[in-house]
Amino acid sequence: MTARVLVHAFSVAMWPRSVVPTPTFAPAFVACLIAVFSGCATVTRGSEDVLEIETKPAGAQVQTSNGMSCLTTPCALKMKRKSEIVVDINKTGCKPVRVNVTHRTAGGGSAAIAGNILVGGIIGLGVDAATGASQELVPNPVKVELECRRR
Repeated sequence: MTARVLVHAFSVAMWPRSVVPTPTFAPAFVACLIAVFSGCATVTRGSEDVLEIETKPAGAQVQTSNGMSCLTTPCALKMKRKSEIVVDINKTGCKPVRVNVTHRTAGGGSAAIAGNILVGGIIGLGVDAATGASQELVPNPVKVELECRRR
């Protein structure tokens, strides 16, 4: 017996006839996989972005409402593209600053949405919406001029 016949005999023995994989099953399975993973922005941009934070003067501490922080500016924090956070910036001798960071559809995200309409269909749009891949953080970079006491 050839290996193919053995595999077929095994699958017939193991599975009821109604669920035995057939050669026509493979193209349908591949089509489903393509549809599920067709989020254009998810593939090209990913679901995370880097939020850059810059202050004048440098050396401020940063704390975000989603639990991230950095000890001194300038710094960069990687987070989900569809995040909505508050960034608190503090430096000794300077007035504290609070900045709201939100998200919007990115220029590249719009192109990905158009690609989904043409290729990925509603499933691709759903994948990108769920992952936030078509979004970008704003403002980014966060640039703050701190009001500091003169020494």
